[in-house]
Order: sequence, then structure tokens, then C-alpha cells
Amino acid sequence: MSEAAVEAVELRRAFGGQLAVSSLSLRVEPGEIYGLVGPDGAGKTTTLRMLAGLLDPDGGRVSILGRDPFARGGGGFREFLGYMPQQYSLYGDLTVDENLAFFREMFCLRREAFARRKERLLALTRLAPFGRRRASALSGGMYKKLALASVLLHEPKVLLLDEPTNGVDPVSRREFWDLLHGFLAEGMAIVFATPTMDEAARCHRVGLLYEGRLLEEGRPGELVRAFEQPVFRVSGERDRLEAWVEESGDALAFTPAGAELRVVVRRGREKSLLETFGSAASPAMPTFEDLFLARVRERREAERRA
Repeated sequence: MSEAAVEAVELRRAFGGQLAVSSLSLRVEPGEIYGLVGPDGAGKTTTLRMLAGLLDPDGGRVSILGRDPFARGGGGFREFLGYMPQQYSLYGDLTVDENLAFFREMFCLRREAFARRKERLLALTRLAPFGRRRASALSGGMYKKLALASVLLHEPKVLLLDEPTNGVDPVSRREFWDLLHGFLAEGMAIVFATPTMDEAARCHRVGLLYEGRLLEEGRPGELVRAFEQPVFRVSGERDRLEAWVEESGDALAFTPAGAELRVVVRRGREKSLLETFGSAASPAMPTFEDLFLARVRERREAERRA
């Protein structure tokens, strides 16, 4: 097996007795984008900070391109790594050009290399016309693209992104993903933390993270196709459906879908739903969100039984 770009084995981290990450293992290959998917508090940021060598794990190990971030001297891995935190701090009173110049100094880049890379990144992000605009005056999408350009200046081979499109409009989000796929084609490995299920579907592989544990891992399409629980669309009053869910115990999850509700029913319990709602219920194809919500419910029930 070839050397992984990112590898974590049995990572564990607790804060004040509260377990944030538990026995987490993952492997990301060059040219692959791995989605770490979960709600707030699932352990995504803690995991990325351990992968970046910024937070010591209580147990387990990390490897970035075969190097140990926690070895003395960091194993020389930082020159290969780009890390964009969830709350990325550009200097708002500096312009686009000045922010990039600051990071050039931080990465100790030669002027010729910096000029070439800056020109390319500004063209890719379409920020070239805004070089003299202060970062604080950029739109949310432009700000995030400048942040991405800043961490890409030193041409890392591994990129860790913590909810990078949070608060970004749909058009800018699509442009951001287009940028990422361009770098993937050059062999970069990306770990992308997100709470958004539609972004998870864009990744090559995903890990469903809940309360610090990976519930399931694999290719998004394959995971959904293998999902064994029936899903229905139900029209009608939400209060009535919620009462049925609570009283019958036959549903694993339900979510609003426009004027309808999507319901994940326990396998073999479809009869109860159909008898209650009749023609108001119709079968639906499962989505990644259906899968995730069902796995979370199953995990909670397993913990209660333990």
C-alpha cells in the first residue's frame, strides 16, 4: 500500500473529563478529498487540530506524508501542510495584496516564487481586480477565497479545511469547490470538515462523526445505496406526524422537505406508517441526510441499551 497523505490511528482527546474524540482512525490518499461530516460538537475541529499538530492527542498517532507532527521538530511536515481554521483571521485593515505579502513573509517565500504563485492564485480566485481592497471590505465569499489563497501560497500537499464555506452564498460556495477540485487534480489531499450534507456528497469519501466517534465511513453514493431503512415522503400536518413518531417508535428520523416531511422508518415497520397516513405517504429515495440522521439515532439507542 502506498504512503497515505494523512493517516490517523486510534486518536483520542478529552477536555476536562469530557471525551471529544474517541478511537478515531482515518486515511486520506493524495488526490482525494475526505469529508469529516458531523454537527457542531461532533469533534471535527478537535480532530483537525490534532492532524495539524496543534493539539496533542491523549492517545493514538498521526502521520502527514509519513511524518509525525508531534516528533521533535515536527518531522519537517509543516512545509507540506495548509490549515484553514473555522474562524480564519485575516488582517481586516490590510488589503488583499498586503495580506498575501504578510503570508509570503511567514512562509519565507522567495520574491520570484511569491510573484508567480500570487498571480496564479489571484487569477483562480478572481480576486486580481481587488488587490487594493481591505479584507474587512470583502464579501463573505471573497474573504474565504482570500483565506484559501493565503494557505495555498506555499503550495502544500495536504490541506485541512474547517467548515470553510460556512456563511458563504451558494454561488461563492460552488466557486470554492471548483477551486478545490482543481488542486485535487494536482495531487493535493484535502480533509474537509462540514456539518452540511450536500457538501459531504461532493467528497470522494466521508466519515460520519458524532460525539467524537466515526459512525460510518465510505464513498457517499455507496453508503446511500447500501442504506437499508425505507424512506417516505409524507404530506399533511407536522404535529400529527410528530405524534406518530413519538407514540409508535417506528421512525428513526424525520426532516422537513418543502411542504412535505421525509421520514426514515425502521425496516419492516412500513405498515404502521401506511396505515396511519395512507395516500399521504409515498416511498422516496434515501439521501445522505437520511442516512446520517438514522445512524445518529441508532447510536443513541445502542448507548442507552449498553
